[in-house]
Amino acid sequence: MSGTILLADDEEKILKTLGRALRDEGFDVVTTPKATEVSRLLAERAFDLLVIDFLMPEKTGLDVIRELAAAIPESERPAVVMMTAHGSVESAVEAMKLGARDYLQKPFDVDELLVVARRAVEDQRTRSGLRYLINERDVEFNHYGIIGTSRPVRELLARAERVAESKSTVLLTGETGTGKELVARAIHAKSAQRHMPLIKVNCAAIPETLLESELFGHTRGAFTGALASKRGRFALADGGTIFLDEIATISAAVQAKLLRVLQDRAFEPLGAERTQQVDVRVIAATNRDLRLLVADGKFQEDLYYRLNVIPITLPPLRDRREDVPLLVDHFVRRFAESLGKRIDGVDPAVVVELQRYDWPGNVRELENTIERAVVLATGHVLTRDTVWLMGALAPSASPGLPSLGLHENVEWAERETIRRALDRANGVKKDAAELMGISQRALSHYLLKYKDSL
Repeated sequence: MSGTILLADDEEKILKTLGRALRDEGFDVVTTPKATEVSRLLAERAFDLLVIDFLMPEKTGLDVIRELAAAIPESERPAVVMMTAHGSVESAVEAMKLGARDYLQKPFDVDELLVVARRAVEDQRTRSGLRYLINERDVEFNHYGIIGTSRPVRELLARAERVAESKSTVLLTGETGTGKELVARAIHAKSAQRHMPLIKVNCAAIPETLLESELFGHTRGAFTGALASKRGRFALADGGTIFLDEIATISAAVQAKLLRVLQDRAFEPLGAERTQQVDVRVIAATNRDLRLLVADGKFQEDLYYRLNVIPITLPPLRDRREDVPLLVDHFVRRFAESLGKRIDGVDPAVVVELQRYDWPGNVRELENTIERAVVLATGHVLTRDTVWLMGALAPSASPGLPSLGLHENVEWAERETIRRALDRANGVKKDAAELMGISQRALSHYLLKYKDSL
């Protein structure tokens, strides 16, 4: 695994010797003989590790570490290793109190530095990845969370496992709610890189003006508000996998930069002059037909072919109806446990009706339906009155309307329509507005109107 190291020492011979040894080990190394240059270099790009000598002209290594601790948030700082001559161990200990990882007492063997550097870079990458993953506790399911025993599911899992053995780019296509993120997790979990990070990016959820910085990082001062250098998602995924969901929504500028990453495994963070190399497997996903977008000039043809190395199409739920009872049982148990309710099962007649429904929102729509049913349930068995769908199942006692009041029913219908459209569009407001046949401005009006009840 590659890593980025900034090496600072005023002795030219030491700088060349250590720099060469670190590069031979596969690290991307930048060297400087001046302690005063360290802050500038750290502002230009993000480093995994800073190796700095204690005794340097103009400023000591300890002074530099103090400045870093005061100016850069801990989450954005590189790991620090101090090199110190005999007799200044006290300063090294003080450096460690300020956050330095380790120190090396001169003279030391080059191999000792290589061991320390490898461990520091690996730990730094792990911590960086965990900052994105710490709030995402993966629930253990059979087949990596993909529920089903139907032929389409068996074929999907078999192909995912075969694909996982390579590092080829994968393009996942399918309707909204079919489980593209779960398949990406399955591929990563079965790959040789499974112990490295899986970094997930919903391209549609990040404003276009910020997406390039999120993906590739930026240097301090690259744009207004960039107070410190930031490592992008590609750098965080180095050695592992990056999952780019809603890939069809990215701008032409980001498409061009992504194409270069796929071709050369290299990119420049915003504001940087140096190129960063990255070893990462790309899995992209979309619910749109990229070929049509290419024909309309909205998606780069070269990028499409680079992404479509190994295409996998996920089946909609209506093509695997025999899996519906398994999914219903799974979601009932999950939501009953999380809500602390006793639910023994679902009326068999209702399960049959659920199998007959076409599920335009696929598994996600079924999941939301069962969650609502468990929340509303007053008994231990889910009946037709609680498991209802707009246009499909309706409660036996009423057509699904909350009251006989016209005003209340109209507002209820508006809220439910907006909720379903947003769910089917995976939260993308533009797509939800198109599904509803209204403008984005009109949708914004309704979202504001029902902000407290949606």
